[in-house]
Amino acid sequence: MGIVRIVRMEFKGELVSEFDTIFADSKSKIEDQPGCQQVLMLRSTTNSCQRTTMSWWDDEHALNAYRHSELFGKVWPKTKAFFSEDPIAWSMDWAAEIAWPS
Repeated sequence: MGIVRIVRMEFKGELVSEFDTIFADSKSKIEDQPGCQQVLMLRSTTNSCQRTTMSWWDDEHALNAYRHSELFGKVWPKTKAFFSEDPIAWSMDWAAEIAWPS
């Protein structure tokens, strides 16, 4: 069992590509954080300024440790400056033994 953190963000049109660059530069560093299994970014099919990130963590403690890390302290303030709306974020339990349907 672990948790998945989902964050939907909407960016100012002229700044969305800058977020894409920050994400590309930060993805492997986030995945290197203790307890992080994977990080993905999804792009909306209907809103070119909307991105959703999903990150899988061993547990809430690992996620919170990242949220208090130096890396998060550098990445999140830059990201927040690009928002056109407040982000929507939530965490969900996930089970590693759940298989994708064929």
